[in-house]
Amino acid sequence: MAEICAASEAEGFGEDMKDVEKTNVERQNSRKRIRRRKRMMNVYGLVVMLLVVTAVITISYTFLFNINEIRVSGESDMYSAEEIVFASGIKKGDNLLRLNIKGSEQKILDDLLYVETAKVERDFPSSLEITVTKCLPAFNVNYGTGTLLVSKKGKILADNGFITDGLPIIYGLDPADKTPGKPVYSENEHKNDAFTALISSLVAKNDNSVMSVDLSDEHAIIVNYKSGMIFKMGNWNDVEYKLALADEVMKDEKVMGKKGYLTMIGTNQCSFRDSDKPVANPGSDQPTTAVKTDIYGNPIDEVGEQNPDMEEEFNKINQNRTTAPPPTEIVTENSGNNDGGQWNDDNSGSGDYYQEQNYGDTGYGSDGNSGYTDDGNFVDSQW
Repeated sequence: MAEICAASEAEGFGEDMKDVEKTNVERQNSRKRIRRRKRMMNVYGLVVMLLVVTAVITISYTFLFNINEIRVSGESDMYSAEEIVFASGIKKGDNLLRLNIKGSEQKILDDLLYVETAKVERDFPSSLEITVTKCLPAFNVNYGTGTLLVSKKGKILADNGFITDGLPIIYGLDPADKTPGKPVYSENEHKNDAFTALISSLVAKNDNSVMSVDLSDEHAIIVNYKSGMIFKMGNWNDVEYKLALADEVMKDEKVMGKKGYLTMIGTNQCSFRDSDKPVANPGSDQPTTAVKTDIYGNPIDEVGEQNPDMEEEFNKINQNRTTAPPPTEIVTENSGNNDGGQWNDDNSGSGDYYQEQNYGDTGYGSDGNSGYTDDGNFVDSQW
């Protein structure tokens, strides 16, 4: 009887264990299904989101943000609003999001000769704004057989056979393209940089004080002012700074109203002279004697003897000579210094006026007196 009870209990325990194992398996399967369902929901949500975004973009590029108004503003007296809109290639019904803004701006500049700048702006949800400025003739660019009429930003307006009065003349740029409507430029990079900085500075000044600029030598640029002042700027570097420095010198009370020459000295000094002739330094006009030599051209000391250190080498050289060269003459010079004073025949004593980077720092001429002279030695520029 006891054995029968034990067997029954064992069977019941075994069935309970099977139920527990079955429950654990079902729980694990349930968790897997839940995780799988979550993944599917995430994928489904992502797909739905992509479909919505695609639909919104498609609608925006087709039905929404279509242009129903185009406004034209700015300086457009040379062209009507319709001509400007037509040149842009934009029309009503076009989609704002599909516009090539930069391309439309360039079309206006290419097709309308007397438009200097063009700006196209979207005005959501359905408007477009076009703003233009007109070209004004600002420079003559001479290229030998003709002259280009150029705007303030360097746009070619005309290829003339004459110079337009009242506008500065640019010489020596050697423009690579002479087509009206195109920007003027030189294949010489240095000249191109100098020209760009030059017209930018002159347009900003807006005082019409410059008569001509010579860019023939990019290392020696010359600016000729209407006042009679000639500015030897030097090379193409820091053109705007050099022009500003020259303006400060010409405004100084010691220089104002005078005719003469401005010359860049180094990178931050500007010298004024009323003559283009070199200046002799006081006390430097005493003649000096060249070094004495023997009949072979070898230097000798004050007592007429050769330098002992070089005597042996000189003897070897002299032994190889077949004939003696002619004696070296004693040469005298007007100046012992390499200052250009030996070329100043009139001894005018013309000094310098210096203007440095700090503008207010005024210097003096080499004669110790004021920074300029009034001897009237002015040489007009020749082009």
